[in-house]
Amino acid sequence: MSEEKNVKAEEKKAEGKKSFLDENKLEIITVILLGITALLTAWASYVGSIHGGNQATNYATSNNLSSDGNSLYNAAVQSMTQDMDVWNTIMDYEINILYADETNDSKTLEAYVWKLQWFCQDNLTDEMAAIIGYDQEAFNDGVNDEEDILAWLYDESGMAINSPFANEEFVQSYFDEANTKLDEAQLVLEQGQQDNANGDKFSLVTVLYSVALFMLGIVGVFKNQTNKKIVLAVSVVCLIIAVIFMVTIPLPTSGGIFG
Repeated sequence: MSEEKNVKAEEKKAEGKKSFLDENKLEIITVILLGITALLTAWASYVGSIHGGNQATNYATSNNLSSDGNSLYNAAVQSMTQDMDVWNTIMDYEINILYADETNDSKTLEAYVWKLQWFCQDNLTDEMAAIIGYDQEAFNDGVNDEEDILAWLYDESGMAINSPFANEEFVQSYFDEANTKLDEAQLVLEQGQQDNANGDKFSLVTVLYSVALFMLGIVGVFKNQTNKKIVLAVSVVCLIIAVIFMVTIPLPTSGGIFG
C-alpha cells in the first residue's frame, strides 16, 4: 500500500510540473501573441507608408525649390552682367570727366557730367550706388553738381574708381536669394532621404513581424509539446527583436495621425 501511495504521489508531482505550461496555456499564449503581432505589423506598415508618402512629397518639394533657385540664380547672373555693363559705361564717363578736368576743358567736362548724371539716374541701382558712393540726390540737385562729382572722383577712398565687383560681399549679394532657395531645397531633399531610410527600416520591421506571425501560426501544427515550446520561443525572440528595432526608428514628422 505504501508503495502505491508513493507512486501516486510521484505521478501527481509529475502532473503538477507538466501543468505549468500545458497545451491549453500554450494555445492561449499563442493566440494572444498572434493578436499582438498582427497589430504591430499593421502599425509598422502604416508608419512605413507615411514615411513613403513624406519622401515623395519632400522630393517633389525639393525639385520645385531647386527649380526656383536655379531660375533666381540665372536671373542674378543676368542682373550682374547688366550692372557690369553699367559700371563699364560709368568708368568711361569718369575717365572723360577726369581728363577734361586735367586739361581744363570745361565744355567737355560739363557734357560728360551731364551724361553721367542722366545715365546713373536711369541705370544705376541703389545697391551699386551705395558701394561706389554715388549720391543720386546730391549729384542731381542742380547745385554745384560738377564740383560734387569731381570731389567724389578725387576722394581718397577710391570708391568712385574702384570696381564694385572686386567686393566679394557685393557680388555674393546678387545670389543671396537664389542660394537661400537652393539651401532650402537641399534641406528638404535630406529630409526626404531620411524618410526614405526610415520607410525602409519599417519595411524590415514588417518582415520581422511576418516571420514571427508565421512561426506563431505553425505552433499548433506540432504534436510534441517540446517542439511547440521551441517554435513559440523562437517566435517570441523574433517579436522582441522587431519591437526593439521599431522603437529606435524615428516617427514621421507629418502625415496621417502625426499632423
